[in-house]
Amino acid sequence: MPLMLLALDNTLLDREAAFRAWGAKFLAEIDAPGTDLEWLVSIDADGLTSRWDLADAIKARYRLRASSVDLVDELDLGLVEHTRLDPLVACALRIADDAGWMPVVVSNGPAYRQESIIRRTGLDHYVADWVISEAAGVSKPNPRIFTLAAERVRMHMRGAWIVGDSPEADIGAAAAMGLPSVWLHRGRQWMESRFEPTTSAGSLIQGLSAVLAGGRMVRP
Repeated sequence: MPLMLLALDNTLLDREAAFRAWGAKFLAEIDAPGTDLEWLVSIDADGLTSRWDLADAIKARYRLRASSVDLVDELDLGLVEHTRLDPLVACALRIADDAGWMPVVVSNGPAYRQESIIRRTGLDHYVADWVISEAAGVSKPNPRIFTLAAERVRMHMRGAWIVGDSPEADIGAAAAMGLPSVWLHRGRQWMESRFEPTTSAGSLIQGLSAVLAGGRMVRP
């Protein structure tokens, strides 16, 4: 039973959609223009911006009196509230499990928020376990976090695949460990010259199909 090591944000779950939903609601609550949503999305940078830096940027732009702590809490709770598990993704994970694969989540981010999202969406019913960087004390692309994921489910890395949307954190880690990988391109072009994914896919369902087929998928 080989491992399938899966990213969480914008791989198993649509973080971008959740952030946009939270952002639209937040802007309405502070009477800011709805057109500012694109500014919020750009500042967030797909979750790569520190939550604290994002909170400070929001405070400065709208001259809010709320503390950064309160804004970070609101963002975390908003992402938990607005994240949804696509039923088709759940079905694909069940098929992968039935085919003999063991799906395990490997995610960077705050432990409480990420675990809350996993449980609230019901994703915990479709994966064997998860490892979150804040709790693990190590972040992707460090191979150690993937090794910890294997240890959590008492599995070895032989035959494992890594699936994710981040060129550096997911595909770079796979390359460093000599593992095959699927990059979820989300409409982007591959720009990295140091390494490349085994295959790429436009959605998680396509990515899981590639893994089940041994990576035999034509790149877009």
